[in-house]
Amino acid sequence: MNYDHHLYTGRPSEPRTETEDRCYDFLDRLGISYARVDHEHADTIEDCELVEGLLGCKICKNLFLCNRQQTDFYLLLMPGQKPFKTKILSKQIGTSRLSFADAGHMRDLLGLTPGSVSVLGLMNDREKRVRLLIDRELLEDAFFGCHPCLNTSSLRFSMEDLSGKILPALGYEPLLVDLPWNPDEENA
Repeated sequence: MNYDHHLYTGRPSEPRTETEDRCYDFLDRLGISYARVDHEHADTIEDCELVEGLLGCKICKNLFLCNRQQTDFYLLLMPGQKPFKTKILSKQIGTSRLSFADAGHMRDLLGLTPGSVSVLGLMNDREKRVRLLIDRELLEDAFFGCHPCLNTSSLRFSMEDLSGKILPALGYEPLLVDLPWNPDEENA
């Protein structure tokens, strides 16, 4: 694989994993224009800083969460550098004891592995067991950055395409949440 850290338009010329190719097929079928950067594994937001500079947009934080009983699952999209406190989100969505879901549920429900979680993984949730949560602030950006279900590439497409084409095609209506930048000052 080429890790030359250049910005490309559209899908790679060589085949990738089945999961990654399905993301490109999905975006192409919807007529979504996207840019791509191929890179080493980027498991964390800190790993994505160079990629963000090349893409010209921020890559959002994608958190796969569940309730204590592991019966309700959530994919939270939020600004990458914003801190996250489960207590604040739990109160907004009316659930208690929210925590990170395990790798087994991630694989079973989204077909993904840790570090590769992406909104595009919702195409694998055929039973719609995962609820999509989006921090309202994220929608203020002109562009959206995410992995194509594999953390060795990152994509940029318009936020308008995310909300107007991608989410409807996936069959998801997100629940918008408001997460604070300084959760310690949250009185709720």
